Amino acid sequence: MNITDDTRIRAAVPTIEYLVKNGAKVLACSHFGRPKSGPEDKFRLTPVGARLSELLSCPVTKIDDCVGPEVEKAVAGMSNGSVCLLENTRFYKEEEANDAGFSKKLAGSAEIFVNDAFGTAHRAHASTAGVTGTCKTNVAGFLLQKELDYLDGAVKNPERPFCAIVGGSKVSSKIGVIESLLAKSDKVILGGGMIFTFYKALGKSVGASLVEDDKVELAKTLMAEAEKKGVKLLLPTDVVVADKFAADANTKVVSVDAIPEGWMGLDIGPDSVASFQKELNECKSVIWNGPMGVFEMDAFAKGTFAIADTLANLNGITIIGGGDSVAAVEKAGLADKMSHISTGGGASLELLEGKVLPGVAALDDK
Repeated sequence: MNITDDTRIRAAVPTIEYLVKNGAKVLACSHFGRPKSGPEDKFRLTPVGARLSELLSCPVTKIDDCVGPEVEKAVAGMSNGSVCLLENTRFYKEEEANDAGFSKKLAGSAEIFVNDAFGTAHRAHASTAGVTGTCKTNVAGFLLQKELDYLDGAVKNPERPFCAIVGGSKVSSKIGVIESLLAKSDKVILGGGMIFTFYKALGKSVGASLVEDDKVELAKTLMAEAEKKGVKLLLPTDVVVADKFAADANTKVVSVDAIPEGWMGLDIGPDSVASFQKELNECKSVIWNGPMGVFEMDAFAKGTFAIADTLANLNGITIIGGGDSVAAVEKAGLADKMSHISTGGGASLELLEGKVLPGVAALDDK
């Protein structure tokens, strides 16, 4: 296995460094992939241990199990300020079942549990929630704390005007987020494939664009709700359409009132970009979850990259809320220009929806 993206490994380094410098014996645990039943070599964490050794100021010992005699022996021989990486916790089915016996074995003789895995904080597993029943002290690491400060803080107490940008292909996967953000934002900008369900709700012809017919009524409800709350709900005014879903498709920019039969919308158009930029430049805080179009194909990436560029130059707080938006910002080379980039996909969505994350609720002090 080669590591193609070490974002999450790098994100955990400050917490581990702090523990090492303060003389702790650090047992690091994580999961990777979805092993079917028991250990699979392709899902071993050995390359993660090697990368962690390069990033830390000390070597990392990799253990080939996460519970049992091999771990107990390694722990007994650990010196203060040393780091051991346990094997993939998902090699045991008890991990995802949050099994109490397995949690106790995993925690072993550990006194302090530090959760720094925001990306899995929305799951109640043995290594994220179960171990808190055995460890005396259970706290958030620096990364988890930062995620909560930004994502939770931005939504509960934002600097205003506050704008939420919600994109992605389907309304169904973002219903909770849109509803939650409508209650807290001054403006909501919609993009991505979901806009065509809203256009259909407005009686527009959408050609061959993606539409969730069973969500048309919901789109009408959301628009009515925005109006009632006095929130500016902004839809694109023009789109880039293609005659097929392919990188080499024929494309043209059309008004959303003139999408040709048989063509599909795959990005927002230049007029939409200009009007969204104007709205965003008036804002003091912006949260963005979901791309404006099929940015993986160059022909349909302009809208997403233009929004990324606008946020990179914004005089305010900019939060990229996980998932594809993070990939888009990184592809645009603008990640370091954002106030905060979330390391969690599902976790950031659930937090934005106002849900309680089990991995956070299990800690002594949120």
